[in-house]
Amino acid sequence: MAANSVPDPSPSAPAGREFGHPLLRILQEFTLEANRYVDAAGERKDMHRTDMNALAVIMRHTARGNVVTPGLLRKELNLSSPATTALIDRLDSSGHVVRERHSTDRRQVQLKMTPKAFQEGGAIFAPLAQHMGSALAAFSEEELETVTRFMTAMIDATVAARTESAGA
Repeated sequence: MAANSVPDPSPSAPAGREFGHPLLRILQEFTLEANRYVDAAGERKDMHRTDMNALAVIMRHTARGNVVTPGLLRKELNLSSPATTALIDRLDSSGHVVRERHSTDRRQVQLKMTPKAFQEGGAIFAPLAQHMGSALAAFSEEELETVTRFMTAMIDATVAARTESAGA
């Protein structure tokens, strides 16, 4: 019985068992489909995946009231300094972000999304939000609370694994 609890990594493993639990396969499929959506959406706007990810990072930190600096963006996206500069230059040239001096520390540059970025982001992700909203409507509040706890735990587990593997 103990032998059955260990996932079989061989190609002959039953579908869904290669990652231990079928939910892990579903999470992998969701991640793949989300990435495909971002790729297709970015392609329509002539934006790289990294550009889209950068805007998501800026939006998330701005919503939390954090100052977004090139250094923060570099760290969040795991980019080199030259790659970060090229990324910010692209986003600035396309009218999606502006560089501004921080109001209290004039030496610090902060990045802010432009109204164009919010407008295009809304247009890009509106179809996804609409379909996801329809899917969410099929679940009770209790079910959504459980799924929210589950997804939060999966995010925390992914961050922990990334942090652990970075130190190895």
